[in-house]
Amino acid sequence: MDISVYRPGELSAADRAAWTAMQSKAHLHGSEGLANPFLSPEFALAVGRCRRGVRIAVVREGGEPAAFFPFQRSAAGVGRAVGIGVSDCQGLVHRPGFTWDPRDLLRACGLAVWEFDHLVAGQEPFEAGASGTFPSPVVDVDQGYDTYLRELRARSPKFTRTTLAKERRLGRDAGPVTYVHDERDPAALRTLMAWKSAQYRRTGRSDRFAHEWINRLATRLFHTRSDPFAGILSVLYADGRPVAAHFGLRTERVLACWFPAYDPAYAKYSPGLVLHLRMAEAAAADGIAHLDLGRGQKAYKDSLKTRELLVSEGWVTRRHPVAVGHRARRAPVRALRNMVLSRPELFEPADRILKRMGKIRSNQ
Repeated sequence: MDISVYRPGELSAADRAAWTAMQSKAHLHGSEGLANPFLSPEFALAVGRCRRGVRIAVVREGGEPAAFFPFQRSAAGVGRAVGIGVSDCQGLVHRPGFTWDPRDLLRACGLAVWEFDHLVAGQEPFEAGASGTFPSPVVDVDQGYDTYLRELRARSPKFTRTTLAKERRLGRDAGPVTYVHDERDPAALRTLMAWKSAQYRRTGRSDRFAHEWINRLATRLFHTRSDPFAGILSVLYADGRPVAAHFGLRTERVLACWFPAYDPAYAKYSPGLVLHLRMAEAAAADGIAHLDLGRGQKAYKDSLKTRELLVSEGWVTRRHPVAVGHRARRAPVRALRNMVLSRPELFEPADRILKRMGKIRSNQ
């Protein structure tokens, strides 16, 4: 393999176009996961504007790009997936039939280890280092919204009936309900961020928007428009007032769900669920094949999903003391977290404690 490593700003327009073309054709070769927006050049370049150490390895065969591998690198040679912590899909974007030796790739990138937590399915050379595999639910709308809604009614009749009834009640109580699929007002994005921060604190979770780089990343992606990538802010309004919103990323065939939130004052109307149904309808009309809800156990995801993709977490290493030390530090933390998340008898008490702590902090 001929491997060149670039800083984000050094990537040529021709390479970016080749990268996008690989994503656009991925579903034709049974690699639909590669079309995810988090694997797009636009996402890697945006993270590169907000975080140090972002690099992109371009693998060429016969002088032509065969694969693109974005990563973040520390001075010590510790590599992590681009945007790890906020990225819901990671891996190497490649043309059909391409295979690689992960250790040769790491060596060319100057990495002792590469850590991932949302590795896209089908990356066999990396999957050998996976320590766990997890479902990532999706909503298929490639057959149209009417088909999806009909199947949802058949699968979850009470859920569907209740959600649609709450939307009608919201309109009666709060005023006419309207939906904007691609809201361009930056004030609406700031409203969503404030809701999401409050939700994180209220539930005892770490507030992602307390990190300045995540604020800058979301804002930059909101303003990013290329063919076919875009940051999409969707807002549900009642009598002109925002009651729920979602910011995600789209490519030609995938809408990656990212930051959903709602105004707690309207919680009894389940505006987040109403919003997701409206998003599915608009996405289907826009030619999207599926909405990727992302890894994580949530009741609303189980209610909305049509199937699940799989993502993995773990490490790829080569013989190096830095790799041994990094894995020794990270493995116990990941193992403990996954054990808690996978066992209801552990997760539910931990979740209650976090929410109680969040309520105490919000009242201080």
